[in-house]
Amino acid sequence: MKTKTKAFDCVAMKRAGAAEVYRKARGMTFQKQVEFWNRATEALLREQQAAIARTKAVRRGK
Repeated sequence: MKTKTKAFDCVAMKRAGAAEVYRKARGMTFQKQVEFWNRATEALLREQQAAIARTKAVRRGK
C-alpha cells in the first residue's frame, strides 16, 4: 500500500503555535500574561472584523 505525503500537518502546526506562545509568555507574571492575551484577543477581533468587511465588499461587487 502506498502512503500519501501530507501537504499540511495540523498537529505539527498546533505544536509549533503552542511553542511560540510558550516562548513569548515564558517568564511573564500572571498580570502580564492576562495583558498579553487581552492584546492578542483584541488584535484577533480587529482582523476578524476586517475579514468580514472584505467579504461583504466582495459580495457587493458581484
